[in-house]
Amino acid sequence: MKKQSPYLFKLANLPHEFEQIHQLNYETFVEEIPQHEKKEERALIDSFHQQNTYLIALKDQTLIGMVAIHDNRPFSLDKKLGSVENYLPIHSSKICEIRLLSIRKEYRKTKVFIGLMRMLYQYFIQHDYTLAIISGTTRELKLYKHMGFIPFAHLVGQTGAFYQPMYITKEIINQSKNLYHRQVSFLPGPVEVNHEVKSVLLQDVIPHRDQKFYELMKSVQNKLCSLTSSAYVQVLLGTGTLANDCIAAQLSLLEEKGLILSNGEFGERLISRADRFKLTYCSLRKKWGEAFYEEDLLEVLEKDIKWIWYVHCETSTGVLNSMDMISSFCEKYELKEIVDSISSIGALPLQLKNVYLASGVSGKALGSLAGLSFVFHNHPIQPSLQLPPYLDLGEYFKKKSIPYTHSSYLLSTLDAILSVDFRKKYIHIKDLYSLAYKKLNEKGFSILADSQNGAFPILTICIEKDLSSRMLGDLMKGQGYILHYESSYLLERNWIQIATIGQIALEEMSRMIDLFTALYHYLRSDRVDSIMAN
Repeated sequence: MKKQSPYLFKLANLPHEFEQIHQLNYETFVEEIPQHEKKEERALIDSFHQQNTYLIALKDQTLIGMVAIHDNRPFSLDKKLGSVENYLPIHSSKICEIRLLSIRKEYRKTKVFIGLMRMLYQYFIQHDYTLAIISGTTRELKLYKHMGFIPFAHLVGQTGAFYQPMYITKEIINQSKNLYHRQVSFLPGPVEVNHEVKSVLLQDVIPHRDQKFYELMKSVQNKLCSLTSSAYVQVLLGTGTLANDCIAAQLSLLEEKGLILSNGEFGERLISRADRFKLTYCSLRKKWGEAFYEEDLLEVLEKDIKWIWYVHCETSTGVLNSMDMISSFCEKYELKEIVDSISSIGALPLQLKNVYLASGVSGKALGSLAGLSFVFHNHPIQPSLQLPPYLDLGEYFKKKSIPYTHSSYLLSTLDAILSVDFRKKYIHIKDLYSLAYKKLNEKGFSILADSQNGAFPILTICIEKDLSSRMLGDLMKGQGYILHYESSYLLERNWIQIATIGQIALEEMSRMIDLFTALYHYLRSDRVDSIMAN
């Protein structure tokens, strides 16, 4: 039995889509509802066409439903009623108008209407609307009311084409089981936090010099050290950039030559940071998407090299550089090992007991709020007058990680999230990655890193140059699936990433991949390609 093609919901942005919009507009508002005069060309261009954003439903390449939305005043209802605010029973800070809702007759008993309404909800979120107005045809008032629309003002229109002005608020949509469809993030960070973490934010603030704060900090440090087998960890109020800056500051005190590995954007950032701190080093670069092997390190190893700094999980590519191999190499040649583990902590089992320094953050795979970063170490660190105080790990070590003002909210949420069973989390992240890799590989997508060197938290898809990764990512965002594609290093290469560290069910990952595949093939279809080429 042939599998039916799914409905696709997207923002209209291609010439042939607008042609079909004008045709459906004519069929609905001329032939079915006698609102406009008939025309030989059987196409009706809406008077607000230049201001409209069209949300459309497609089956294969055929338009089967649409709705338009805009926030340019005056609205069509302004012209019929005067200012709509004079009739609305509530005040709203940002209003939009929904128009031209039309579904082909054979699809009116399907999920097309709900799909369009859910896409409208996503549009609400992204544009911060608080209220929408609509002219609801009197033929479908029961349906509009069922979806939460509330009548206001008197009927407008003419005989055979009367409309009821109606409105709906963001609060009504949020409470509607039919319309609510949460956004799902596939970003490498920050991630959506769970209810337990959110509940911590309701607690009273704890001053950073209070004894309770010291106890809270100690609890967090113990849990982080237990998770990574590290002897010490300093918790900093700042992002991963701060943690790596503190590491570079410590390396500047050694006055030793090092080796920095780079096979992606964040390896390049280590090199840039080393230049800023005037470190003595040599670099080993590999093509983005390739991993490092022992023979690569042997080729550049010099007698005076005393340390190696590298990124464990290279976020920009999804490549996992082997910590086991590099750790063994450092042990064999008596080198200090420094690791950027920002994207791997909380996603993969980490053993940091032998590293010299390692960085991490709270807001990625650990699943807490962004804003805290860590530096792990296995030796006592003394303060240094050569360093700026905020970058001096010795000051943090001396003051039990609280040398300056700190945040009890960020620390409390981190403490709560560190109580989860990370063994189960590691398995789930790996299962999500395996499912995504298998489905995408079977469907012929080009995946940057192979399954052996791929990092379970991140999967990178290489999109053909004649198809815009931004367009594909925007279409997925419009339906509530937030992929990673807007970073400059991804846009330059036309890559899209799927991160597996959020609160994602296997079924949700599968649905997202199916939709991604359907949209990709729609945009790659011969019909669309030929139109775009022209």
